[in-house]
Amino acid sequence: MPHELEVWLFADRVGTLALVDGRLNFCYAPGWLSLPNAVALSVSLPLQAEPFDDRKTRPFFAGLLPEGQMRRLIAQQFQVSGQNDFALLDRIGGECAGAVTFLEPGQALPASTHGDDVQWLSDEEVVAILDELPRRPMLAGKDGLRLSLAGAQDKLPVVFDGACIGLPRNGTPSSHILKPAIHAVEDSVTNEGFCLALAEALQLKPAKSKIHSVGDRPFLLIERYDRVADAQGHWQRLHQEDFCQALGIAPEMKYQNEGGPDLSQCFDLVRRVTRPSAPQILRLLDYVIFNALIGNHDAHAKNFSLLYSGKTVLAPFYDTLSTAVYPTLTPKMAMKIGNKYKFSEVQARHWDQFAEDVGLSRAQTKRRILELAKSLPATARKLQSDPGHSFAGNAVVERIIALIEQRCALTIRRLTDPAAESEEATEPSS
Repeated sequence: MPHELEVWLFADRVGTLALVDGRLNFCYAPGWLSLPNAVALSVSLPLQAEPFDDRKTRPFFAGLLPEGQMRRLIAQQFQVSGQNDFALLDRIGGECAGAVTFLEPGQALPASTHGDDVQWLSDEEVVAILDELPRRPMLAGKDGLRLSLAGAQDKLPVVFDGACIGLPRNGTPSSHILKPAIHAVEDSVTNEGFCLALAEALQLKPAKSKIHSVGDRPFLLIERYDRVADAQGHWQRLHQEDFCQALGIAPEMKYQNEGGPDLSQCFDLVRRVTRPSAPQILRLLDYVIFNALIGNHDAHAKNFSLLYSGKTVLAPFYDTLSTAVYPTLTPKMAMKIGNKYKFSEVQARHWDQFAEDVGLSRAQTKRRILELAKSLPATARKLQSDPGHSFAGNAVVERIIALIEQRCALTIRRLTDPAAESEEATEPSS
């Protein structure tokens, strides 16, 4: 195994990732630094000639890899340590989030990076892959595949042409992310599909998604916002990074209660790196309110990203699931509102504290919370009955809407009636 990997951004070699005495080290290439249009890989890795040590290097690069059981299974597949970020990037770092690719020194960037080397799949092959993913995440070790996505849930980068699904081989960019049902989470595909469609109906600019099925096997296909088709129809990469990467925080520290980012750090990041920042700040505010009202308790800092597409903007909403409808999942939110982790405890004064913490006016924040709380239930009911979707009659969707109605009513009451200040919320029974 090499102890150096060349780091490519788009079609340019930008630097070298090295493993030195078991620790990561990254250094930008002099040739890259000399270019007038050179850009940094990450907010946390600014352009400089000096190398970055493990503490600075690891958050961005480890943040490209799967987590948890997925990571352990991939490591077993390649017979490497589950803690070895370098070895895993060597094995699966061909098609990552954003525009980063890892190659061994002297290895040429595959010509298919700009082509279409796709292994198109039959329905039977799609079902076989859905069966295989829990045992072999990212199809690690399959010939010609070097695929990596962050997160702890099964998912797979694929190419979708509107009719067929294919696997991107030998450097070909993927166009979509395939997300199968989450084991032991009832109808997670419909849950996430509904929540993303609801965000779209509210014009919150989420990642575009659609529920598909092969036989009786449902899955979600999500358009990659970090990919764009060129004039010839070939997929090209856009660069992006999640908030943990940008803030230099390792992925295993993504939750606030583990020392990960809080909402004030997230808003500060957007304020610092986007221009003009005001529209992006307001979009992030909408995401926070929406997550709270739909019960997405897993909205941690790796579920927010920056997209570098000519200018730096907040990436579309993604990984949007109402976790609060499942009684076995935690009632704690990933990031505090005010000083509260539990939505049931969030009073008007905690929203005021949140507004102050993130640099927004109390009045502006309250106005937007009330706008969304008043429009969300009716929009959800309208979406549920839309014949263009298959949400009508779905038990999980009905539970999500009941929870939304309860949370919105409680929020409106707490923000407009001082007597409701001490009221406790009780979620609809599941």
